[in-house]
Amino acid sequence: MLNDNILTSIDEIIKNHRVFLVGGYLRNYYINNEISNDRDLVCLDDAQKLAQEITEFLDGTFIELDSENKIYRVVLKDKINYFDISQALNNNILDDAKRRDFTINSIYYDLNKNEIFDPLNGIEDIQNKILKTCDYNNLIDDKLRLLRLYRFYSLTGFKIEDDLNDFVKNNFEKINEVAKERINYEIIQIFNSKYLVETLLKMLDDGVLEKVFPFVKEIKRIPKNSHHHLDLIHHSIETVKNIETNNPILKLAAFYHDIGKPATWTIEPKGRHRFIGHDLKGAQIVKKELEELKFSNKQISYIQDMVKYHIYPASLINCADNKKAYARFVRRLGVNTPDVIKLSKADRLSALGEDVTKEMVEKSLLHLENLQKYYDDVKDIANNPKPIIDGNEIMKILNIKPSKLIGEIIDELKEMQLSGEISTKEEAIKYVISRR
Repeated sequence: MLNDNILTSIDEIIKNHRVFLVGGYLRNYYINNEISNDRDLVCLDDAQKLAQEITEFLDGTFIELDSENKIYRVVLKDKINYFDISQALNNNILDDAKRRDFTINSIYYDLNKNEIFDPLNGIEDIQNKILKTCDYNNLIDDKLRLLRLYRFYSLTGFKIEDDLNDFVKNNFEKINEVAKERINYEIIQIFNSKYLVETLLKMLDDGVLEKVFPFVKEIKRIPKNSHHHLDLIHHSIETVKNIETNNPILKLAAFYHDIGKPATWTIEPKGRHRFIGHDLKGAQIVKKELEELKFSNKQISYIQDMVKYHIYPASLINCADNKKAYARFVRRLGVNTPDVIKLSKADRLSALGEDVTKEMVEKSLLHLENLQKYYDDVKDIANNPKPIIDGNEIMKILNIKPSKLIGEIIDELKEMQLSGEISTKEEAIKYVISRR
C-alpha cells in the first residue's frame, strides 16, 4: 500500500475523515501480493463528502451509485483506476464487517491508524484457503452473492465450507430474482479466472450450472459416443480447458460451441450419433440465451461467429486447393481467424473416442497449425479494410449500376489477393474486365 501512489496521494484528505480500506484490494494483496485498480473505502463520518473531495483532488468523475445506502464511485482520468466509497453500516465498522458477503472480503485497513482490523478472521481463512460467511442472511439480502461464491471459488480455488456450500445449493433458485446485468458481470469474472474449469465442474456437481446457463440442461442429455470419450457437457468444459488464450469471451464461446447439438441429434441404425448442421443451428440458438444474459451486441456477434464456424477449419483439411480454401476462410473470418482456429484446436483435443485414431488427431493439429501460419503470412492483407479497388471503380470499368455483383467481385478480389493470384491494382483491373 505504501507503493500505491494513488492511495498515498490522498493522505491529506484521509486525515480529515475516519476511513478504512476494505474488500478486494486487501483480499488480493493477501492472496497474490497484488495491488488492485479498484479501491473500496468505508467511511464512518461523511462518505459523500469524502468522495467529492477525492474527485476534486484527483480530477476524477463523481458517480452516485446508491443514494439511499450512500455509495459513491470516483473514476480517475485513466478510466482504469477508481474508488468505491460507502458509508459504514450504522456508522459502525464491526456492523459493516458483519454484513459483508464472505470473511475474505471482511478485512479492513484503518487508514488513520495504519493498522489492520480483521474481526471475522478473514486473513486466517485466506491462509487456510477456505471460503466462509459470518451470516447466511447476507447471501439472501443480496442474492447475487449466491453466484459470487462461485466467482470467488474461481478466483482463489479455495475450499467452500460444507454448510455454506449446502446453503447456496439449496437456495440457488433465488438467483433468478437478480438483474441479468449483474449476473452478466459475475459470469465474465468467472470466465476470466484462474480456476474456471474447476468452477464449471463444481457448479455442475452442485446442480447450479444450468440455473445460470439454461442450455446446460439440454446438452447434459447427450452421451459420449464413438467420436467423443466424454458426454457433451464434459466435452464442452474440456474444450474450455484446452483454449490457449486468456480471452474470457472466447472461453465462453468454447463453452457454448456445441449448443446446437441437442436440436440436431440423430442416431443412425448402426448406432452412430450425428449432429448435422449443429454449427448453424447453434449460432441461431446462442443469440437468444446471450441476449437474456445481457451480453453486448458485439459480444453476441463474436460468439455467434465462433459457434457458427468452429468446424469450418476442420472441413478444409482435405481440400484439393488449400490456398484458395484458406483464402476464402480468412476472407470470411478476418480478425477472428486466429480465435476460430484456437477453438477448433481445443475442440479437436477434447473429442477422442474408439473411432478417433492418434494419426487423425495429429493430422488435424498439423492442419490447424498450417492454417495459422497461412493467416500469419496474409493477415496484413486480410485485415486491411480498404479493397484493392473499390465499388465505384468496378462500376466504372464494367459500366454498370450498383448491384450485388459489386460486392461479389470485391470478395473475389480479396480472396485472390489472399491466395497470391493478384497483388497489384493493375492485375485487379484486368480481372474485373474479364468479368464483363
